[in-house]
Amino acid sequence: MSIKVGDKAPDFTLPKQDGTPANLKELLQKSAVVLYFYPKDDTPGCTKEACSFRDSYEAFKDAGAEVVGISSQSAASHEAFAAKYRLPFTLVSDEGGKVRSQYGVPSTLGLLPGRVTYVIDRDGTVRHVFNSQLNATRHVTEALNIVKQLTGKTAN
Repeated sequence: MSIKVGDKAPDFTLPKQDGTPANLKELLQKSAVVLYFYPKDDTPGCTKEACSFRDSYEAFKDAGAEVVGISSQSAASHEAFAAKYRLPFTLVSDEGGKVRSQYGVPSTLGLLPGRVTYVIDRDGTVRHVFNSQLNATRHVTEALNIVKQLTGKTAN
């Protein structure tokens, strides 16, 4: 069952790229969260998506949201990926795909882990879901527009 707009986002605690825990409930105490599931570190589409989030990161922060990327690679893989592309946001390791399953992120052709972005307000309610395996950079545009609508803040 997929998480839809209006649903409560399932809470999770997963290791960040530096090995420390990231907890969704704690993140939401500070800001809205843009949670994006992506297939794999350092692949062409995922790198393009991550760099697009990186390039818009200040706009997300100005609009009142934190960006969190999530995939099944290890924290060490995330750390190398983040360092290579100077990613300023958190990447969390969902080894085994438990959180991916809780959110109901579909696979593409039954093989590739899906690419889905959720915008979650500070109350933990999902306000937007965007699912597109091939249009990686559109995830950033969609999410930023929704965050601006939610928070009433305009980003620079």
